[in-house]
Parts: sequence; structure tokens; C-alpha cells
Amino acid sequence: MNHRNNQDRNELAKRAALLHLSSLSLANGMKSGSFKSLYHGQGVEFSGVRDYLIGDDIRAIDWNVTARMGKPYVKMFEEEHELNVFIVADRSLSMNTGAEKRSRLETAMECCALLTLASLQNSSPVGAVLFDGEISFSTAPKGGKNHALSLLSKFEEEFNPKNGSYLDNALQGAGKLLKKRTLVLVISDFRTEGWEHPLAYLAQHHDVVAIRITDPMDEELPDTGSIPFIDVETGYQCVLPTSSVPFRKVWREDNKMRVDLWKKECIKRGAFPFCLNTQSDVAVELTRFFAGRSSI
Repeated sequence: MNHRNNQDRNELAKRAALLHLSSLSLANGMKSGSFKSLYHGQGVEFSGVRDYLIGDDIRAIDWNVTARMGKPYVKMFEEEHELNVFIVADRSLSMNTGAEKRSRLETAMECCALLTLASLQNSSPVGAVLFDGEISFSTAPKGGKNHALSLLSKFEEEFNPKNGSYLDNALQGAGKLLKKRTLVLVISDFRTEGWEHPLAYLAQHHDVVAIRITDPMDEELPDTGSIPFIDVETGYQCVLPTSSVPFRKVWREDNKMRVDLWKKECIKRGAFPFCLNTQSDVAVELTRFFAGRSSI
């Protein structure tokens, strides 16, 4: 038993080291790429008032304080230099699927871990909400190594997902939780309804990236004859004729149509759509996206 525990700890240490190395390039991509304006001078924050001095811009006068005090005061502002990062991560039953070695859920959690470590590298406060058929975990953005490690532990923990998807509620909750402009990353397979309006509201106040976790079988079915399929959310079962060329064509075209509609809907709602495949190198793809958003 001790030997097995030591092996598990060694594997976890190796995985943590790899994630840390991968997050370094991602952190640079996040700060130097298309979202760099959010990190440097993304806005100003009111810090107080002081006496008016000759030469001050009269547009900065705080007329309410001036009226109360009987002499002119001007508002003072401080430029914001840190960016809050917030992750909305789907852990519903449909995410625990995948044709090859890595499931959508494993891909999503690796994505969460990398974004958290990259935020730590950039000294960016990071928070998250995890959901399946209910909200299972939520925390506002915070800075510091201990908080980041706590989040990484949450991403790694085993759990029993509830039926359904609370994506709409998770997006609404994020909107209420976030008090300043934030880079929000929504990681899901988007196999649910009702997320469009909450996403649009969130995108009005924050910069939102919608990351759709895809799998090779979404696009192409293997030619293996008639095989049973089951909907893990509803339990519905059917047999699909995967040897049928016309059927595989319809499957491929239907998936393309749904993904294209999803991308258009995201853009319409003010979010940046990005597809991340279970078989891709998560760190490379995320770094490429933040460096140029070439996939949009």
C-alpha cells in the first residue's frame, strides 16, 4: 500500500512539474497576446479626493464633495495593473466521454490547471466555479500560491456528478460574483440549453472566452459496423450504423453545422469562441490562442 501511495505521489509530482513548465509559455501568451491590454492599464479605479490645485483639470472636480466642504476638491484615480481571471468549468456527465485515451473532462481539468498556474505566474487573482447538475464549488478571484494550490486540488479531486448541466446558472452566478472587469474562461462541451442570454450578460461586463471541448468522434465515426450508443445524461440508447457511408457523412455534416452555429452564437453574444480537442496539446493550443486568437 505504501509503495502504491509513493507511486501516486511521484506521478502527481511529475504531472505538477510538467504543468508548471507548460504554464510558463501560456502565461507569456496571456500577457503579450491579444488580451495584453487587460493586464496593463485596463482601467482606472477611484482612490479618493484631494484639494484642488491651480492647473488641475476642472473635469476632475468632485462637485458633491466640493459642495459639502465649501471649497474645490478633485477626484484621484489609480491605474489598475492586475487582471482577475475566472474559470467556469463543466464537470457534467456528458463531459466524461471521449473516444481515445483522454476524456473531455480530463482535457477540461488540465485546461483549468494550466490557466490557474499561468495566472499565478502573472500574479493575477484567479477564481472558479465548477458545476454539473448543480454548482459544486465556487470561489471569487484571489491571489497567492496557497489559493492556486487549493484550486488545483479541486480540479484533481474525484466526484460523483449529478445529472444535467447548470451552465446557465454558473454563468449567472459568475456575473454576480465578479466585482471588476475579469477575463472569464467558460470550459464546457456546451451540450445544454439556456446558456446564451447569461453568456451575453457576462460578456457585457467582462472579456469572455468560450472554450468548447471536442473529441475526434464528434467529427468522424469509425467504420466498425452497428455499434450501441448511450446518452449518459438521459440513459437513451440506440444502435448506429457506422459502416454506412451516408450515415457517417450526415454525422460529420451535422457536427460541423452545430459547431458553426455555436461559434456564431458566441460571437453574437460578445464572447470569443475556441474549440479544444481532447487529442490536442492543451498548453500549445491555449498559448496559440492567447498569442493571436488565430482560431476565431
